[in-house]
Amino acid sequence: MPCIVSSVNHNKRAAFEKIFMRVAIVNDMPVAIEGLKRIILTDRSHTIAWTALDGDSAVRQCMLDRPDVILMDLVMPGKSGARATEEIMKQSPCAILVVTATVAGNFKLVSEAMGYGAYDAVETPRVTGSAAGATILLAKLANVDRVNQRLRTARSSDPTKQAFTSIATSSSMGSHTPIVAIGASTGGPAALEFILSKLKPSFPAAILIAQHIGEEFALPLVQWLAERCKIRVKTVKPGDRPEPGTAHVAATSDHLVLMRDGTLQYTRHPAENPFRPSVDALFDSIADAGCRPRVAVLLTGIGNDGAKGLLRLRQAGWSTIAQDQASSVVYGMPQAAAKLGAAARILPLNAIATNLELLVNNPQPR
Repeated sequence: MPCIVSSVNHNKRAAFEKIFMRVAIVNDMPVAIEGLKRIILTDRSHTIAWTALDGDSAVRQCMLDRPDVILMDLVMPGKSGARATEEIMKQSPCAILVVTATVAGNFKLVSEAMGYGAYDAVETPRVTGSAAGATILLAKLANVDRVNQRLRTARSSDPTKQAFTSIATSSSMGSHTPIVAIGASTGGPAALEFILSKLKPSFPAAILIAQHIGEEFALPLVQWLAERCKIRVKTVKPGDRPEPGTAHVAATSDHLVLMRDGTLQYTRHPAENPFRPSVDALFDSIADAGCRPRVAVLLTGIGNDGAKGLLRLRQAGWSTIAQDQASSVVYGMPQAAAKLGAAARILPLNAIATNLELLVNNPQPR
């Protein structure tokens, strides 16, 4: 295994916010642990909470001493990093950043770990003649404080229950291809796989997906989904048009939007939105495009992205769904939608999957 970068360009790091963090490292390679330690400790405000050589040890350690963030390897003897992530997020949840030798090569495990609640993934920094890998790792760590704040909020909030209510429908909207719009964040890859794998190639609507994920992971995500689904799954290229029986996945760090002429494009605005691609940006663009009302779904995720956009679609006559708390990895985004009254239905993941075609053909709640 190549050695890990042992130094960081401090000038490049100047832009990152200084946040005190207790960092745990889980990796079966001692050389990897030492390299990651050196990167983390270049910032004297950070400390190493503990290290573990396998998933079982990590689960036990986290129950005794929960750190601010865990750098989780995936391929280890015994319990994999993905399974360790699952148990930690159930028993003592905290921010988990997957650190693996190759994201593309291990994407099944990456998606599994993110499905269980890991907030992001990054390749293990290697010797490349520069500190780029270490810089990327530190940039991912800059999000940890926000992730943990939202995890704490999600844990302390009371579950929101909402009865099914009727929504207005409109027959004056445009005549585009029927659209199913889906937004997801933490836990989204696994939820998307569960839903899309239940659909037949003859599914009558085009599916537009905004999943919070790094640009470098979008293509592996699409390939992973395509292997498991009967419908077509593709990344969106600027100028594409929604196609029935096809899942169109945002594939850049810019926001996916539907234009009034029926084409799909990307925009960097709102530039200040840290969630990329933004679910609100996609949902708002669909509302502005004048599509005939169909179905919009907000799945598991940290934060509140998508809640306001889902409300706009509901007000425009769309059948709107939020994933329920029990089946969500993190009940943040769906809960925000429920509190706004944006979701006409709050459903478990299996009900969303099995009823989606019915809802496309009959978007008005029953």
